[in-house]
Amino acid sequence: MLMAASSSSMQVITTKRRYNITLLPGDGIGPEVISVAKNVLNLAASVEGIEFKFNEKLTGGAALDATGVPLPEETLAAAKQSDAVLLGAIGGYKWDKNEKHLKPETGLLQLREGLEVFANLRPTSVLPQLVDASTLKKEVAEGVNLMVVRELTGGIYFGKPRGFGTNENGEEIGFNTEVYAAYEIDRIARIAFETARKRSGKLCSVDKANVLEASMFWRKRVIAIAEEYPDVELSHMYVDNAAMQLIRNPKQFDTIVTNNIFGDILSDEASMITGSIGMLPSASLGASGPGLFEPIHGSAPDIAGQDKANPLATILSAAMLLKYGLGEVKAAERIELAVLDTLNRGFRTGDIYSAGNKLVGCKEIGEEVLKSVDTKTPASV
Repeated sequence: MLMAASSSSMQVITTKRRYNITLLPGDGIGPEVISVAKNVLNLAASVEGIEFKFNEKLTGGAALDATGVPLPEETLAAAKQSDAVLLGAIGGYKWDKNEKHLKPETGLLQLREGLEVFANLRPTSVLPQLVDASTLKKEVAEGVNLMVVRELTGGIYFGKPRGFGTNENGEEIGFNTEVYAAYEIDRIARIAFETARKRSGKLCSVDKANVLEASMFWRKRVIAIAEEYPDVELSHMYVDNAAMQLIRNPKQFDTIVTNNIFGDILSDEASMITGSIGMLPSASLGASGPGLFEPIHGSAPDIAGQDKANPLATILSAAMLLKYGLGEVKAAERIELAVLDTLNRGFRTGDIYSAGNKLVGCKEIGEEVLKSVDTKTPASV
């Protein structure tokens, strides 16, 4: 804040912080939840002295219909030139039978690769207001607060060789390759150790080192990087056991680091501890450049356009955008408090509804969050 003096008065000049945000609504419920999150971002920003310029672009099935490709060059260029990217959801039944290079999901993989966002942070926190929404017993779910750090641009989703062919018996086959270079493991391990250091100092590396060579190498590199973080307690767990332990005793975990495919599966499993995948945000970060922020749920085409979607995961992804993408911690916390305040006041979408609360749609719960964002001191949470 700058103070400009004159002979007659003192004038206060406030310099706003300005950011360019690329919005990718995508498909299904994506446009609905992005619309709500954009409003929340705008209001939180204005209260905290921030100004956004939004640039909305096509991706996924919407891009396929309009341009013939799932990630137009114009979209990727805009994303790269922005300060952060907020994505809704992609995909739907309409494009399920497309060839692989013409599937919406291919566009998402291309976007991650193009932005070089290799670290995916997926927090799972059971909010006290929603503990009864979990399918687990209250004593198991209550107090769960963990972070999955997923490697995002390597492994079996990107490994080569891959494709279709014929084996020695003349039978048709499909094949993929799980492959990791040392630098890919080292950089995600460092992100995970840094994340664990900021939390409770416990990191569990999940692999399948009893069977897979790629996992044996993963474990070897994680152990090597651990020498740089003597203050972090490192443990290892096979992925099948980790999947079981997440349901048996999720509170034993604080920070989990794992490869692309295991992280994809385990973080979705972890989301259901909270009661709904509609509550969980994610942040995808690289060494530099804009981050990609998105809810971990899909496009839910069966409820698209019906005002039934839960936008809270996208709103919380917007908070992660502020915190991890722009370093605007106060604005992020304002949004997080507003979500908690809205839940405290009893507003619920269908996926998290329980008796005694008020069932509302996507737009209305967004309006309630806006009311809380605009409150200087949100109600006690």
